[in-house]
Amino acid sequence: MNNVGAAIMLTTLAGLSTGIGGLVAFFSKKTNTKFLAFTLGISAGVMIYVSFMELLVKAIGTLGIIYGDKPGTIRATIAFFGGILVAALIDRFVPEGNSADTLKNSSAQKGKSGLFRTGLVTAVVMGVHNFPEGMATFVSALQSPVMALPIVAAIAIHNIPEGVAVSVPIFYATGNRQKAFLYSLVSGLAEPIGAIIGYLVLMPFINESLNAVIFAAVAGIMVFISVNEILPSAREYSDSYISVSGLVLGMLVMAVSLIGFM
Repeated sequence: MNNVGAAIMLTTLAGLSTGIGGLVAFFSKKTNTKFLAFTLGISAGVMIYVSFMELLVKAIGTLGIIYGDKPGTIRATIAFFGGILVAALIDRFVPEGNSADTLKNSSAQKGKSGLFRTGLVTAVVMGVHNFPEGMATFVSALQSPVMALPIVAAIAIHNIPEGVAVSVPIFYATGNRQKAFLYSLVSGLAEPIGAIIGYLVLMPFINESLNAVIFAAVAGIMVFISVNEILPSAREYSDSYISVSGLVLGMLVMAVSLIGFM
């Protein structure tokens, strides 16, 4: 319970980083796409490593103690792939906005009403996609706010180009920087909202076993987000070598962080 406030605060910070994308779109004359690809790779590396080496391992260990090694591992495995399934269903039925294409084609000629609609739809889409990310951030922060910091940073980096995808078309449609920034900022609020809803729904039933199942499911969600969204986006901004270099560095940073917390 003592970590709930910190978990909500960290989740909110991660979500509102979409606003940074809104700022970058207007105050940077030229966006460094190679750097963006590299940081997205770092984001994916952090999330993948912590999913397999921390969240899933802890889930298997806890459920193994409660139910026995093999039954516990089976439960954790089902929860892990259940998390992947949830994220995949959201991705399947809610189309993803393409932040790379938005950034590259921001000056393309298009009707103002069409541009505004593009930005608005992208904001809604990003909001829905941010729900499971909010749960992932919240659960990790609830376990340990200090350990969650790299995850928060990873998701925040991932959210920056999403903010670009929302704000650029709205700015070109309206000419209003403040409105474009506000829309990009608000789209990130889905993360803390998703975290709070999840907390209110699950908290009355929470116990050590359910907590472990949630950790495993969140690991699955983060792996899917990394493989299906973050890495493909990184490769659209630059060549695969840069994004993979970031991926390895992200894993290394997370590995060193986890060793430091042991």
